[in-house]
Amino acid sequence: MKSKNKKKVVDGSRDLISGLPDAMLCHILSFLPTKEAASTTALAKRWRPLLAFVPNLDFDDSIFPHPRESESVMAFVDNVLALQENATLKRFHLKCKDVVDGYRVLDWLPKVLKRDVLDIDLHIPSPCGFCSKSSFYPPLPSEIFVSKTLVRLKIQFKNGVSINVEGDVSLPNLKTLHLDSFKIDTRMFNKLLSGCHVLEELVLVKLMWDESVEPGTCFVTVSIPTLKRLLFSRFQYFDEDEDSVEATDFNESVSFSFHNSNLVYLKYSDTIAGRYQQVSFDSLVEAKLKLRKTSGQTEKDKVNVTKLLMGICNVKILYLSYFTLKVLGCCSETMPIFENLIQLTIKTALDVGWESLPPVLNNCPNLQTLVFDGLHHKYTVKCGDEEGCVCEGQDDFGVEEDINTCLSSSPVKVIKIFNFGEICYVEEDIDDQIKQVIQFLETMPNLEQVIVYYNTPNDEDVMELCKQLQELPKVGSAKCEVQIISDIPNLS
Repeated sequence: MKSKNKKKVVDGSRDLISGLPDAMLCHILSFLPTKEAASTTALAKRWRPLLAFVPNLDFDDSIFPHPRESESVMAFVDNVLALQENATLKRFHLKCKDVVDGYRVLDWLPKVLKRDVLDIDLHIPSPCGFCSKSSFYPPLPSEIFVSKTLVRLKIQFKNGVSINVEGDVSLPNLKTLHLDSFKIDTRMFNKLLSGCHVLEELVLVKLMWDESVEPGTCFVTVSIPTLKRLLFSRFQYFDEDEDSVEATDFNESVSFSFHNSNLVYLKYSDTIAGRYQQVSFDSLVEAKLKLRKTSGQTEKDKVNVTKLLMGICNVKILYLSYFTLKVLGCCSETMPIFENLIQLTIKTALDVGWESLPPVLNNCPNLQTLVFDGLHHKYTVKCGDEEGCVCEGQDDFGVEEDINTCLSSSPVKVIKIFNFGEICYVEEDIDDQIKQVIQFLETMPNLEQVIVYYNTPNDEDVMELCKQLQELPKVGSAKCEVQIISDIPNLS
């Protein structure tokens, strides 16, 4: 009797997972990286055929024993695809950190597309065979752009690919499209988007215009009723420290039209276009602008930038880069009203003045939170002028330090200052940043909270700032609380 019970215990300790149906086991394996899923074939005969029917393929060369041996990764992908033949495929992901054969990767795409794949995600670095200095960019297979099943498509080849489809584009189920480092002409661009009728998220990074199209015929239209998120970042070879993009920019000959009534998020990073024919984002909640000017643009800037701002004036949360501050200087008199804006973030730089901030702040009647990423500032002849700048001013210019009207009438209740104390150049002084905080506290009547994120390893710096702020003879708002947050434990 005892031996019988013991046998039952032994039977009950056997591998229960192997007794599950094949479909359920394949479903379980689909959550593992394909390399790990393949290793289960060594467990028992029961597991050997399962890999052929795993619907999700996720290849990552970082988990291979010798990731620098790219050929072993490529061979493994080849073997898995050959093993599965025409089995149903839902997901095909490939992420490589090592150099791989880019052309071989492109050859895999038609094979997985024939299997009615739903999700393709490729992240390929500097592929061998792709020349980074060459003007030739290998084309993506045309089969991608007529897939009836694709729901998500994300492709990044570090050295770039091109898109050129002879026939129509039809992606009736595509909801997410991410393209990184690609070359395309404006007509092909319009054709591509016209075939994406249910697209919800569009991410275009390092977009390079094919300049073979004659100027005057370049029209770009982004008009997708279902689109909710748009990230547009064009590729330009310019120095980030320069004020403008030197020489002529192809964007000057491009006319843009944005009409997306359901868009809620926009990140737009580009030089100013030659023309904004239409800009309409009626439902926009958050926008990030990183605008640059070109050396060839002058009088057109005012009209173009104003039209772009008019199209986003319903936004609630807005981020402006420091170069955008420069660009906005051309339309100070035509700045639209941002009626719904409640949070504004400003990225600052030591070589960029704040002259464009007063027109912006004066046209934000319901602004609640003002965020500064750094308090860097270039002093100009307008600093300290009542209408010219929001900074505390500097006696070097002989300008009286009057209370700035845009601050004294500001509805802002919360100010957040990140990277306070960050010094970019030797000539920059922390005292100037402290004076700026004092200027806010003394002149803004509706402030309820000022949060300073102090970037310093010294507790003396924090204590000195606390002391100066506590000894202020007057403040604009008696109910304002100041909070200083640092990396020093128990000192914030």
